[in-house]
Amino acid sequence: MRPAKPDAAAQSDMFRETLEAILDPRHELLELGRRIDWTKLDAACGEAFVEQAGRPGLPTRLMAGLHILKHVKGLSDEAVCAAWVETPYFQAFCGERFFQHRLPFDRSSMTRWRQRIGAERLETLLADTLAIACDSGAVKPQAMERVTIDTTVQTKAIAYPTDGHLMLRAVERLAALARKQGVVLRQSYARVARHARREAARLLHGRGHKQGMRHLRRLRTFLGRLIRDIARKVENDPDREAAFAQTLERARRIHGQRPGDADKLYAFHAPEVECIARGKARARYEFGVKTSVAVTNARQPGGQFVLGARTLPGAPYDGRSLAAQIDQVARLTGRTVQRAYVDRGYRGHGVVREGLQVVLSHTRGILSPTICREMRRRNAIEPVLGHMKTDGLLERNHLNGPEGDAVNAILCAVGHNCRLMLAWFRRLLARLANTAPSIVAEFLRAIAAIIQPRPTRQIMVA
Repeated sequence: MRPAKPDAAAQSDMFRETLEAILDPRHELLELGRRIDWTKLDAACGEAFVEQAGRPGLPTRLMAGLHILKHVKGLSDEAVCAAWVETPYFQAFCGERFFQHRLPFDRSSMTRWRQRIGAERLETLLADTLAIACDSGAVKPQAMERVTIDTTVQTKAIAYPTDGHLMLRAVERLAALARKQGVVLRQSYARVARHARREAARLLHGRGHKQGMRHLRRLRTFLGRLIRDIARKVENDPDREAAFAQTLERARRIHGQRPGDADKLYAFHAPEVECIARGKARARYEFGVKTSVAVTNARQPGGQFVLGARTLPGAPYDGRSLAAQIDQVARLTGRTVQRAYVDRGYRGHGVVREGLQVVLSHTRGILSPTICREMRRRNAIEPVLGHMKTDGLLERNHLNGPEGDAVNAILCAVGHNCRLMLAWFRRLLARLANTAPSIVAEFLRAIAAIIQPRPTRQIMVA
Protein backbone atom coordinates (compact mmCIF):
# COMPACT_ATOMS: atom_id res chain seq x y z
CA MET A 1 0.00 0.00 0.00
CA ARG A 2 1.13 3.57 -0.62
CA PRO A 3 2.93 5.35 2.24
CA ALA A 4 0.72 7.09 4.78
CA LYS A 5 0.57 10.86 4.44
CA PRO A 6 1.24 13.04 7.51
CA ASP A 7 -1.81 14.43 9.28
CA ALA A 8 -1.68 18.21 8.92
CA ALA A 9 -4.48 18.70 11.46
CA ALA A 10 -2.87 16.64 14.22
CA GLN A 11 -3.63 17.86 17.73
CA SER A 12 -0.91 19.12 20.05
CA ASP A 13 0.33 17.08 22.99
CA MET A 14 -0.19 18.55 26.44
CA PHE A 15 2.82 16.78 27.92
CA ARG A 16 5.33 17.15 25.06
CA GLU A 17 6.75 20.18 23.31
CA THR A 18 7.02 20.14 19.54
CA LEU A 19 10.41 20.09 17.85
CA GLU A 20 9.51 23.31 16.05
CA ALA A 21 9.24 25.10 19.39
CA ILE A 22 12.55 23.96 20.87
CA LEU A 23 14.87 23.95 17.81
CA ASP A 24 16.57 26.87 16.11
CA PRO A 25 14.47 27.65 13.01
CA ARG A 26 17.56 29.16 11.32
CA HIS A 27 19.43 25.84 11.34
CA GLU A 28 20.58 24.83 7.87
CA LEU A 29 19.05 21.35 8.08
CA LEU A 30 15.62 22.77 8.86
CA GLU A 31 16.00 25.30 6.04
CA LEU A 32 16.85 22.51 3.59
CA GLY A 33 13.92 20.44 4.85
CA ARG A 34 11.53 23.35 4.23
CA ARG A 35 12.76 23.81 0.65
CA ILE A 36 12.61 20.17 -0.53
CA ASP A 37 9.38 19.36 -2.36
CA TRP A 38 8.39 16.30 -0.36
CA THR A 39 4.96 16.12 -2.01
CA LYS A 40 6.49 15.69 -5.46
CA LEU A 41 8.91 13.08 -4.14
CA ASP A 42 6.07 11.21 -2.42
CA ALA A 43 4.12 11.13 -5.67
CA ALA A 44 7.14 9.78 -7.58
CA CYS A 45 7.96 7.11 -4.98
CA GLY A 46 4.32 6.18 -4.46
CA GLU A 47 4.23 4.62 -7.93
CA ALA A 48 6.35 1.76 -6.60
CA PHE A 49 3.58 0.71 -4.20
CA VAL A 50 0.28 -0.99 -4.88
CA GLU A 51 -2.99 0.76 -4.06
CA GLN A 52 -5.07 -1.53 -1.83
CA ALA A 53 -2.90 -4.39 -0.57
CA GLY A 54 -0.75 -4.80 2.50
CA ARG A 55 -0.09 -2.33 5.25
CA PRO A 56 0.81 1.30 4.46
CA GLY A 57 4.44 1.92 3.62
CA LEU A 58 6.74 4.03 5.73
CA PRO A 59 6.51 7.81 5.12
CA THR A 60 8.51 8.90 2.08
CA ARG A 61 9.95 11.91 3.88
CA LEU A 62 11.26 9.71 6.69
CA MET A 63 12.98 7.21 4.39
CA ALA A 64 14.26 9.74 1.85
CA GLY A 65 15.43 12.04 4.65
CA LEU A 66 17.41 9.24 6.26
CA HIS A 67 19.14 8.47 2.97
CA ILE A 68 19.97 12.15 2.45
CA LEU A 69 21.46 12.37 5.95
CA LYS A 70 23.33 9.12 5.38
CA HIS A 71 25.10 10.42 2.28
CA VAL A 72 25.58 13.96 3.61
CA LYS A 73 27.35 12.69 6.71
CA GLY A 74 28.98 9.64 5.09
CA LEU A 75 27.37 7.14 7.51
CA SER A 76 26.20 3.56 7.24
CA ASP A 77 22.58 2.48 7.63
CA GLU A 78 23.17 1.47 11.25
CA ALA A 79 25.01 4.69 12.10
CA VAL A 80 22.42 7.02 10.58
CA CYS A 81 19.60 5.18 12.38
CA ALA A 82 21.45 5.55 15.69
CA ALA A 83 22.12 9.23 15.02
CA TRP A 84 18.45 9.78 14.14
CA VAL A 85 17.38 8.59 17.58
CA GLU A 86 19.90 10.89 19.29
CA THR A 87 19.64 14.06 17.19
CA PRO A 88 16.44 16.15 17.23
CA TYR A 89 17.51 18.08 14.12
CA PHE A 90 17.65 14.80 12.18
CA GLN A 91 14.13 13.94 13.32
CA ALA A 92 12.79 17.39 12.41
CA PHE A 93 14.42 17.12 8.97
CA CYS A 94 12.67 13.78 8.44
CA GLY A 95 9.26 15.30 9.26
CA GLU A 96 8.78 14.29 12.89
CA ARG A 97 6.67 16.66 14.99
CA PHE A 98 7.66 15.38 18.43
CA PHE A 99 10.93 13.89 19.62
CA GLN A 100 10.98 10.10 19.20
CA HIS A 101 12.88 7.92 21.65
CA ARG A 102 12.84 4.84 19.44
CA LEU A 103 13.30 4.13 15.77
CA PRO A 104 9.83 3.54 14.23
CA PHE A 105 11.09 0.81 11.89
CA ASP A 106 13.74 -1.87 11.53
CA ARG A 107 17.09 -0.96 9.98
CA SER A 108 16.56 -3.45 7.15
CA SER A 109 13.59 -1.33 5.98
CA MET A 110 16.11 1.07 4.41
CA THR A 111 17.44 -1.76 2.24
CA ARG A 112 13.97 -2.83 1.15
CA TRP A 113 12.96 0.78 0.44
CA ARG A 114 15.98 1.29 -1.84
CA GLN A 115 15.25 -1.92 -3.70
CA ARG A 116 11.61 -0.94 -4.18
CA ILE A 117 12.19 2.67 -5.29
CA GLY A 118 15.16 2.16 -7.63
CA ALA A 119 17.54 4.63 -9.22
CA GLU A 120 15.09 6.10 -11.76
CA ARG A 121 12.67 7.41 -9.13
CA LEU A 122 15.52 8.71 -6.98
CA GLU A 123 16.48 11.00 -9.86
CA THR A 124 13.50 13.12 -8.76
CA LEU A 125 15.37 13.89 -5.55
CA LEU A 126 18.52 14.87 -7.46
CA ALA A 127 16.49 17.17 -9.73
CA ASP A 128 14.90 18.76 -6.65
CA THR A 129 18.31 19.60 -5.15
CA LEU A 130 19.26 21.37 -8.38
CA ALA A 131 15.99 23.34 -8.35
CA ILE A 132 16.65 24.40 -4.75
CA ALA A 133 20.16 25.52 -5.69
CA CYS A 134 18.77 27.69 -8.49
CA ASP A 135 16.03 29.20 -6.32
CA SER A 136 18.41 30.06 -3.49
CA GLY A 137 21.04 31.63 -5.76
CA ALA A 138 23.72 29.01 -5.14
CA VAL A 139 23.95 28.29 -8.88
CA LYS A 140 22.80 30.23 -11.91
CA PRO A 141 20.34 28.44 -14.21
CA GLN A 142 22.37 29.23 -17.33
CA ALA A 143 25.41 27.56 -15.73
CA MET A 144 23.69 24.20 -16.24
CA GLU A 145 24.03 24.60 -20.00
CA ARG A 146 27.83 24.24 -19.84
CA VAL A 147 28.94 21.08 -18.09
CA THR A 148 32.04 19.05 -17.42
CA ILE A 149 31.74 15.28 -17.81
CA ASP A 150 34.17 12.63 -16.61
CA THR A 151 34.19 9.01 -15.48
CA THR A 152 35.49 7.41 -12.31
CA VAL A 153 35.29 4.03 -10.57
CA GLN A 154 32.75 3.38 -7.85
CA THR A 155 34.67 0.78 -5.90
CA LYS A 156 32.98 -2.14 -4.19
CA ALA A 157 33.47 -3.12 -0.57
CA ILE A 158 35.43 -6.32 -1.28
CA ALA A 159 38.79 -7.70 -0.23
CA TYR A 160 41.62 -7.50 -2.73
CA PRO A 161 40.95 -10.47 -5.05
CA THR A 162 43.70 -13.06 -5.04
CA ASP A 163 43.44 -16.67 -6.22
CA GLY A 164 44.07 -18.05 -2.76
CA HIS A 165 41.50 -15.81 -1.10
CA LEU A 166 38.80 -16.57 -3.68
CA MET A 167 39.32 -20.33 -3.56
CA LEU A 168 39.27 -20.34 0.24
CA ARG A 169 35.98 -18.39 0.21
CA ALA A 170 34.51 -20.90 -2.25
CA VAL A 171 35.52 -23.83 -0.02
CA GLU A 172 34.02 -22.15 3.06
CA ARG A 173 30.75 -21.26 1.29
CA LEU A 174 30.30 -24.77 -0.08
CA ALA A 175 31.05 -26.41 3.27
CA ALA A 176 28.67 -24.06 5.12
CA LEU A 177 25.85 -24.66 2.62
CA ALA A 178 26.41 -28.43 2.81
CA ARG A 179 25.99 -28.33 6.59
CA LYS A 180 22.82 -26.26 6.19
CA GLN A 181 21.32 -28.65 3.63
CA GLY A 182 22.35 -31.79 5.52
CA VAL A 183 24.77 -33.06 2.89
CA VAL A 184 27.42 -35.33 4.43
CA LEU A 185 30.81 -34.63 2.83
CA ARG A 186 33.80 -36.92 2.57
CA GLN A 187 35.92 -34.02 3.80
CA SER A 188 35.15 -30.32 4.21
CA TYR A 189 38.79 -29.25 3.54
CA ALA A 190 38.25 -26.22 5.80
CA ARG A 191 41.39 -26.67 7.93
CA VAL A 192 43.78 -27.71 5.15
CA ALA A 193 42.42 -24.98 2.82
CA ARG A 194 43.10 -22.27 5.41
CA HIS A 195 46.61 -23.60 5.93
CA ALA A 196 47.31 -23.74 2.18
CA ARG A 197 46.06 -20.19 1.67
CA ARG A 198 48.14 -18.88 4.56
CA GLU A 199 51.29 -20.58 3.32
CA ALA A 200 50.72 -19.35 -0.24
CA ALA A 201 50.30 -15.73 0.94
CA ARG A 202 53.50 -16.05 2.99
CA LEU A 203 55.68 -17.57 0.28
CA LEU A 204 54.48 -16.13 -3.04
CA HIS A 205 56.11 -12.70 -2.73
CA GLY A 206 59.46 -13.87 -1.42
CA ARG A 207 62.08 -16.45 -2.24
CA GLY A 208 59.64 -19.31 -1.84
CA HIS A 209 57.60 -18.56 -4.96
CA LYS A 210 57.63 -22.19 -6.15
CA GLN A 211 56.49 -23.45 -2.78
CA GLY A 212 53.71 -20.83 -2.74
CA MET A 213 52.50 -21.93 -6.17
CA ARG A 214 52.49 -25.51 -4.93
CA HIS A 215 50.15 -24.52 -2.09
CA LEU A 216 47.89 -22.74 -4.58
CA ARG A 217 47.66 -25.89 -6.69
CA ARG A 218 46.78 -27.90 -3.59
CA LEU A 219 44.06 -25.36 -2.76
CA ARG A 220 42.65 -25.65 -6.27
CA THR A 221 42.66 -29.45 -5.91
CA PHE A 222 40.73 -29.21 -2.62
CA LEU A 223 38.12 -26.98 -4.24
CA GLY A 224 37.71 -29.32 -7.23
CA ARG A 225 37.25 -32.36 -4.98
CA LEU A 226 34.63 -30.52 -2.93
CA ILE A 227 32.71 -29.39 -6.02
CA ARG A 228 32.62 -32.93 -7.45
CA ASP A 229 31.64 -34.47 -4.11
CA ILE A 230 28.68 -32.11 -3.66
CA ALA A 231 27.61 -32.45 -7.31
CA ARG A 232 27.44 -36.27 -6.98
CA LYS A 233 25.39 -36.17 -3.77
CA VAL A 234 22.76 -33.65 -4.94
CA GLU A 235 22.48 -34.97 -8.48
CA ASN A 236 19.00 -36.54 -8.24
CA ASP A 237 17.56 -34.20 -5.61
CA PRO A 238 15.80 -31.21 -7.30
CA ASP A 239 15.47 -29.20 -4.08
CA ARG A 240 19.13 -29.50 -3.17
CA GLU A 241 20.21 -28.89 -6.75
CA ALA A 242 18.28 -25.63 -6.72
CA ALA A 243 19.81 -24.66 -3.35
CA PHE A 244 23.37 -25.36 -4.56
CA ALA A 245 22.97 -24.01 -8.11
CA GLN A 246 24.28 -20.49 -7.60
CA THR A 247 27.04 -21.43 -5.17
CA LEU A 248 28.30 -24.27 -7.35
CA GLU A 249 28.25 -22.07 -10.46
CA ARG A 250 30.41 -19.41 -8.80
CA ALA A 251 32.72 -22.03 -7.29
CA ARG A 252 33.27 -23.59 -10.74
CA ARG A 253 34.07 -20.16 -12.17
CA ILE A 254 36.69 -19.57 -9.49
CA HIS A 255 38.10 -23.07 -9.91
CA GLY A 256 38.46 -22.72 -13.67
CA GLN A 257 39.65 -19.12 -14.06
CA ARG A 258 43.31 -18.38 -14.81
CA PRO A 259 45.34 -15.14 -14.73
CA GLY A 260 44.92 -14.42 -18.44
CA ASP A 261 41.14 -14.89 -18.57
CA ALA A 262 38.87 -11.96 -19.43
CA ASP A 263 35.60 -12.73 -17.63
CA LYS A 264 36.78 -13.42 -14.09
CA LEU A 265 34.94 -13.48 -10.77
CA TYR A 266 36.56 -11.04 -8.32
CA ALA A 267 34.24 -11.45 -5.33
CA PHE A 268 32.18 -14.47 -4.35
CA HIS A 269 29.31 -12.38 -2.95
CA ALA A 270 29.42 -9.70 -5.69
CA PRO A 271 29.78 -11.21 -9.19
CA GLU A 272 29.05 -7.81 -10.77
CA VAL A 273 32.45 -6.41 -9.71
CA GLU A 274 34.73 -5.50 -12.63
CA CYS A 275 38.47 -4.90 -12.78
CA ILE A 276 39.09 -1.44 -14.25
CA ALA A 277 42.57 -0.13 -15.06
CA ARG A 278 42.84 3.56 -14.19
CA GLY A 279 46.56 4.13 -14.83
CA LYS A 280 47.29 5.39 -11.32
CA ALA A 281 50.71 4.86 -9.81
CA ARG A 282 49.43 3.95 -6.36
CA ALA A 283 46.64 1.65 -7.59
CA ARG A 284 46.86 0.27 -11.11
CA TYR A 285 43.50 -1.46 -10.90
CA GLU A 286 40.24 -0.67 -9.12
CA PHE A 287 37.44 -3.13 -8.52
CA GLY A 288 33.87 -1.92 -8.87
CA VAL A 289 31.80 -0.32 -11.61
CA LYS A 290 32.53 2.56 -13.96
CA THR A 291 30.50 5.70 -13.16
CA SER A 292 29.89 8.83 -15.24
CA VAL A 293 29.47 12.18 -13.47
CA ALA A 294 28.49 15.61 -14.87
CA VAL A 295 29.08 18.86 -12.94
CA THR A 296 28.73 22.57 -13.63
CA ASN A 297 31.70 24.09 -15.42
CA ALA A 298 31.63 27.77 -14.47
CA ARG A 299 32.55 28.90 -10.97
CA GLN A 300 29.35 29.20 -8.95
CA PRO A 301 28.64 31.00 -5.64
CA GLY A 302 27.60 27.77 -3.97
CA GLY A 303 30.26 25.49 -5.51
CA GLN A 304 30.36 22.84 -8.21
CA PHE A 305 27.01 21.00 -8.24
CA VAL A 306 26.54 17.50 -9.64
CA LEU A 307 24.06 17.61 -12.51
CA GLY A 308 23.95 13.89 -13.25
CA ALA A 309 25.44 10.54 -12.26
CA ARG A 310 24.94 7.09 -13.75
CA THR A 311 26.74 3.76 -13.63
CA LEU A 312 28.21 2.09 -16.71
CA PRO A 313 28.19 -1.72 -16.28
CA GLY A 314 30.59 -3.50 -18.55
CA ALA A 315 33.13 -0.65 -18.45
CA PRO A 316 32.31 0.74 -21.92
CA TYR A 317 34.44 3.23 -23.80
CA ASP A 318 33.88 6.75 -22.42
CA GLY A 319 32.66 8.14 -25.72
CA ARG A 320 29.74 5.70 -25.82
CA SER A 321 28.40 7.07 -22.54
CA LEU A 322 28.49 10.74 -23.52
CA ALA A 323 25.09 10.93 -25.24
CA ALA A 324 23.24 9.23 -22.38
CA GLN A 325 24.95 11.45 -19.82
CA ILE A 326 23.98 14.62 -21.70
CA ASP A 327 20.38 13.36 -21.92
CA GLN A 328 20.29 12.77 -18.16
CA VAL A 329 21.55 16.30 -17.45
CA ALA A 330 18.90 17.78 -19.73
CA ARG A 331 16.20 15.65 -18.13
CA LEU A 332 17.12 16.61 -14.55
CA THR A 333 17.83 20.31 -15.10
CA GLY A 334 15.25 21.08 -17.76
CA ARG A 335 17.85 22.94 -19.83
CA THR A 336 19.59 21.94 -23.03
CA VAL A 337 23.34 21.36 -22.78
CA GLN A 338 25.20 23.73 -25.10
CA ARG A 339 28.82 22.88 -24.26
CA ALA A 340 30.29 19.72 -22.77
CA TYR A 341 33.95 19.69 -21.71
CA VAL A 342 35.56 16.24 -21.63
CA ASP A 343 39.04 14.74 -21.53
CA ARG A 344 40.86 12.92 -24.31
CA GLY A 345 39.30 9.61 -23.34
CA TYR A 346 36.14 10.72 -25.17
CA ARG A 347 37.83 11.01 -28.57
CA GLY A 348 35.69 9.58 -31.34
CA HIS A 349 32.43 9.89 -29.37
CA GLY A 350 30.42 10.66 -32.51
CA VAL A 351 27.78 12.78 -30.70
CA VAL A 352 26.43 15.37 -33.16
CA ARG A 353 23.44 17.44 -32.07
CA GLU A 354 22.08 20.83 -32.95
CA GLY A 355 23.34 23.48 -30.56
CA LEU A 356 25.76 21.11 -28.79
CA GLN A 357 29.52 21.67 -28.79
CA VAL A 358 31.78 18.99 -27.31
CA VAL A 359 35.24 20.33 -26.45
CA LEU A 360 38.08 17.89 -25.80
CA SER A 361 41.05 18.75 -23.63
CA HIS A 362 44.35 19.64 -25.33
CA THR A 363 42.49 20.82 -28.42
CA ARG A 364 44.56 23.25 -30.46
CA GLY A 365 43.33 26.20 -32.49
CA ILE A 366 40.61 27.40 -30.10
CA LEU A 367 40.22 31.13 -30.71
CA SER A 368 37.40 31.86 -28.26
CA PRO A 369 38.79 33.15 -24.92
CA THR A 370 35.58 32.02 -23.20
CA ILE A 371 36.05 28.41 -24.30
CA CYS A 372 39.73 28.54 -23.31
CA ARG A 373 38.82 29.80 -19.86
CA GLU A 374 36.08 27.22 -19.40
CA MET A 375 38.40 24.49 -20.67
CA ARG A 376 40.82 25.31 -17.87
CA ARG A 377 37.92 24.83 -15.46
CA ARG A 378 37.49 21.23 -16.62
CA ASN A 379 39.93 20.01 -13.98
CA ALA A 380 37.58 21.29 -11.26
CA ILE A 381 35.64 18.04 -11.57
CA GLU A 382 38.46 16.12 -9.88
CA PRO A 383 37.92 17.68 -6.41
CA VAL A 384 34.19 16.96 -6.78
CA LEU A 385 34.89 13.27 -7.38
CA GLY A 386 37.31 13.29 -4.46
CA HIS A 387 34.69 14.77 -2.11
CA MET A 388 32.10 12.26 -3.29
CA LYS A 389 34.52 9.46 -2.38
CA THR A 390 35.93 10.79 0.91
CA ASP A 391 32.97 12.75 2.32
CA GLY A 392 30.30 10.62 0.66
CA LEU A 393 29.96 6.91 -0.02
CA LEU A 394 31.20 6.60 -3.61
CA GLU A 395 34.24 4.69 -2.29
CA ARG A 396 33.67 1.09 -1.10
CA ASN A 397 30.00 0.77 -1.94
CA HIS A 398 28.20 -1.77 0.25
CA LEU A 399 24.92 -1.98 -1.69
CA ASN A 400 24.27 -5.29 -3.42
CA GLY A 401 24.05 -5.90 -7.13
CA PRO A 402 24.04 -3.62 -10.19
CA GLU A 403 20.85 -1.97 -8.93
CA GLY A 404 22.64 -1.09 -5.70
CA ASP A 405 25.48 0.47 -7.68
CA ALA A 406 23.05 2.68 -9.63
CA VAL A 407 21.17 3.74 -6.49
CA ASN A 408 24.38 4.54 -4.65
CA ALA A 409 25.65 6.73 -7.51
CA ILE A 410 22.46 8.84 -7.51
CA LEU A 411 22.42 9.15 -3.72
CA CYS A 412 26.09 10.17 -3.67
CA ALA A 413 25.24 12.98 -6.09
CA VAL A 414 22.30 14.01 -3.89
CA GLY A 415 24.53 13.97 -0.81
CA HIS A 416 27.17 16.15 -2.48
CA ASN A 417 24.59 18.73 -3.58
CA CYS A 418 23.00 18.76 -0.14
CA ARG A 419 26.38 19.35 1.52
CA LEU A 420 26.90 22.35 -0.75
CA MET A 421 23.39 23.63 0.02
CA LEU A 422 23.91 23.32 3.78
CA ALA A 423 27.16 25.28 3.53
CA TRP A 424 25.39 27.88 1.36
CA PHE A 425 22.59 28.30 3.91
CA ARG A 426 25.14 28.67 6.71
CA ARG A 427 26.88 31.47 4.81
CA LEU A 428 23.57 33.20 4.10
CA LEU A 429 22.50 33.05 7.73
CA ALA A 430 25.91 34.29 8.92
CA ARG A 431 25.77 37.17 6.44
CA LEU A 432 22.26 38.03 7.62
CA ALA A 433 23.38 37.94 11.26
CA ASN A 434 26.28 40.29 10.51
CA THR A 435 24.18 42.77 8.54
CA ALA A 436 21.20 42.79 10.89
CA PRO A 437 22.81 45.00 13.63
CA SER A 438 23.85 47.61 11.10
CA ILE A 439 20.35 47.66 9.60
CA VAL A 440 18.84 48.11 13.04
CA ALA A 441 21.27 50.94 13.84
CA GLU A 442 20.42 52.72 10.58
CA PHE A 443 16.74 52.31 11.34
CA LEU A 444 17.14 53.78 14.83
CA ARG A 445 19.13 56.72 13.50
CA ALA A 446 16.42 57.40 10.92
CA ILE A 447 13.73 57.28 13.59
CA ALA A 448 15.76 59.59 15.82
CA ALA A 449 16.16 62.09 12.98
CA ILE A 450 12.42 62.05 12.39
CA ILE A 451 11.34 62.56 15.99
CA GLN A 452 14.11 65.00 16.88
CA PRO A 453 12.50 68.39 17.74
CA ARG A 454 13.25 71.14 15.30
CA PRO A 455 15.10 74.19 16.64
CA THR A 456 12.79 77.17 17.25
CA ARG A 457 13.33 80.19 15.15
CA GLN A 458 13.95 83.51 16.80
CA ILE A 459 11.81 86.30 15.43
CA MET A 460 13.55 89.64 15.44
CA VAL A 461 11.25 92.57 16.17
CA ALA A 462 12.26 95.78 14.54
